[in-house]
Amino acid sequence: MTPALIAIVVIVGWSLVAGRLSRLQISGAFLMVVAGIVIGLTTNNSIGNALDTDVAEPVVELILALLLFVDAIEVRGGYFAGERRTSFRLLLVAMPLSVAAATLLGLALLPSMSVGVALLIACVVIPMDLTPATSLVRDHRFPTRVRHLLNIESGYNDGIIAPIFIFALTLAGDHKHAASPAEALEMAVPSALWAALAGSVIGLITARLTNLSVLRGLATEQSVRISLVLIPILAYGCSVQLGGNGFVAAFVCGIAYKATRKNGPGDEELRLADDVSALAALTMWFVFGCAAVLVFELGFVWQIVVLGLAALTVLRIVPVYLALMRTDIGPRDRLLLGVLGPRGTASIVFGLLAFNELDGMVADETLYAMTVTVLASVVLHGFGVSLIARRLDRRDRVQELESD
Repeated sequence: MTPALIAIVVIVGWSLVAGRLSRLQISGAFLMVVAGIVIGLTTNNSIGNALDTDVAEPVVELILALLLFVDAIEVRGGYFAGERRTSFRLLLVAMPLSVAAATLLGLALLPSMSVGVALLIACVVIPMDLTPATSLVRDHRFPTRVRHLLNIESGYNDGIIAPIFIFALTLAGDHKHAASPAEALEMAVPSALWAALAGSVIGLITARLTNLSVLRGLATEQSVRISLVLIPILAYGCSVQLGGNGFVAAFVCGIAYKATRKNGPGDEELRLADDVSALAALTMWFVFGCAAVLVFELGFVWQIVVLGLAALTVLRIVPVYLALMRTDIGPRDRLLLGVLGPRGTASIVFGLLAFNELDGMVADETLYAMTVTVLASVVLHGFGVSLIARRLDRRDRVQELESD
């Protein structure tokens, strides 16, 4: 049986016991990663080896675009859900501090590493997204404000870090995306503007057209569901053609679409996009598990393991906590925002891009850092999110009883 067929069997098997596994705190991402690692170790790992190709990269990017669009639909209250100042602190203060700290720690642990490679690895391991813990967005045991801020950060941070990543990639030796570091920096602002423009325009136009079509009875429920799968891909593609960041465009498109649609989109209209994105994410986690086997060839590099674990913990928690001081967010919620920072698709995309564009030990070290960080996040956040949610729920119940 081929690895692709095995992946299908595993996903079908998961679908039959997903509810039970969820109660046991076993996420679909965790199960698919484990299955991918087993397949990678017991076969010739054709899937893992195929990741070092130009075909794998855009497939993973389109999956991320769809996931970001669906996440953006969950954001209420405009582009920053009424949390502009707090979001700016997370994105423009906490995240740069985390990247700088990760870069310095990388240089301290591996003195032979160049600044460009250390910065590149920092850009891979720091951006968070919610794909390893997608239920977090809808888990009402967590404070609504915390969930919305995490969702906003998940959508915007990879777009903000993308120009820094391209700059670091150029420093590390790649000249495909920019001829020089100076050119990479010059491209940063236009890329962000084109992404915002493409996402906003496509989200606004498609939502208005959908409103008109539904009002006049021209569309069916099925056709609207299908359009919601394709609209983020359209935003992503248009943004890339204009030289913008496709991920930011997909997320902004989702917010613009949500803000413009009348009484929607409802849960029924989003069902297909939700299901397709969930299936795509499960497939991606299986492929990632196969890819994780590739790093075993390097052996145990404790310095990179320490860097990955630090990126998930202290290098995120401390900057987030400090950046949100003197705000109306209490200490508990500041700590929650720091702890609940999963790594997933964004790190995989950046890691694969660096692996495909660079050669030798630099490429291997970047892939190693990405794999260790994401694997650790799948375990820590896959189980940790549920445990934290149960603890919060128990505490809220105790407080309700005491107040009565």
